[in-house]
Amino acid sequence: MRRRSMIGRSFITMLKDRGGNFGMMTAVAAPLLLAAGGVSIDMANMLMTKNQLQDATDAAALAAASALVSDEQPDIAAAKEIARKFLKTQAGGTTTPDAPADSGEGASSGAASSTPDWDDVNTLEVNITETPNGTKGKIFQVTVINKRVTEFNAMTRLLGTDSIELEASSTAESATESKNALSMYLVLDRSGSMAWKTNTINAAKKSCPNYTESNWSRYPNLWASSPCYVTKIDALKTAVTDLLAQLLVADPDQIYVRTAAISYNSVQDTAGTLAWGTSGAAAYVNALVATGGTASAGAFKTAYQKVIAATENTAHAAKNGQVPSKYMVFMTDGENNYANDDTVTKQWCDTAKANKVEIYSVAFMAPERGQALLKYCASSSSHYFEAEEVTDLVAAFKAIGERAAAVVSRLTK
Repeated sequence: MRRRSMIGRSFITMLKDRGGNFGMMTAVAAPLLLAAGGVSIDMANMLMTKNQLQDATDAAALAAASALVSDEQPDIAAAKEIARKFLKTQAGGTTTPDAPADSGEGASSGAASSTPDWDDVNTLEVNITETPNGTKGKIFQVTVINKRVTEFNAMTRLLGTDSIELEASSTAESATESKNALSMYLVLDRSGSMAWKTNTINAAKKSCPNYTESNWSRYPNLWASSPCYVTKIDALKTAVTDLLAQLLVADPDQIYVRTAAISYNSVQDTAGTLAWGTSGAAAYVNALVATGGTASAGAFKTAYQKVIAATENTAHAAKNGQVPSKYMVFMTDGENNYANDDTVTKQWCDTAKANKVEIYSVAFMAPERGQALLKYCASSSSHYFEAEEVTDLVAAFKAIGERAAAVVSRLTK
């Protein structure tokens, strides 16, 4: 009985002894602690790999998209190969340089997975869609999906997972040149004051009749004098030539731009016919002779009606499949002889702007009332120009030409 009592006390004492608990807890917790450390390391590695993967994928998509609109213009299959090769190059630092081209036997082994070939650890999908951009242009959308298998270290594998697949995707767009159709009508003053001299010397002539407001009554019998100055009508011809030249550069095949001109003095002249390209309008303007008074209403009305006509839309639809933007360029160097012409011109300007015709206006050495009319008619303050010198006039028409040419030809890469 006494012996059993001693054994019982010893057993209870052993149960109460906690000296070995730390060792037991450590044995149980050690794998978890090691796994947690492994996860921490692998998380940092995955974050770095993910960023590298995304950067490479972005670059591959951009490389393929850029190639499609380059001078070489590869086909879709070749562009996809460009993306693949680009990614292989980017992934070179994480693969074995002499890894076999085919997966082979070692592809599924542990040794092969630590130094894998591109096809063993990466899956790549390159999708390219092509859509029309205007009549001749193209828009390309390149989507690259890049996946990479990243293996965990031995500590993380204690959790029962050997690897994870990371994925990055990127989309890039590019476009070949897009042409936008337009019709432009010039409304130009050729009144007698347009024969007056400017302040710019005409180096091509030693002498000529230099008409001014004070000696205009002697037209056409004024004696020649030296130096010879450029007339306002000749400055206008130079400025219009510059504008039309820019449109021709933007549309060398003459399938997007239609132009025409109408001149006026005290009455409107015969209107030019809207035609493809710029040659018809150029010939019309180069033939202008400055005489007579000033009345802009009839010419502006005629130009508006011609540029807005349904037949103009039909012509573009048949040639380039577009509804053209409509432009008018309104110019004077003076003021209308009768105030009623200002009123009627403004009414037609209102009508044109209401029907989305973009109006540029240029006041060339014009008095205050002429400037006020052109300011009113312009589509905005940026559409209105004042020119006091030949260089100002040429610069104004050049600016109009540049803006119109930018609308015609748009390139995005």
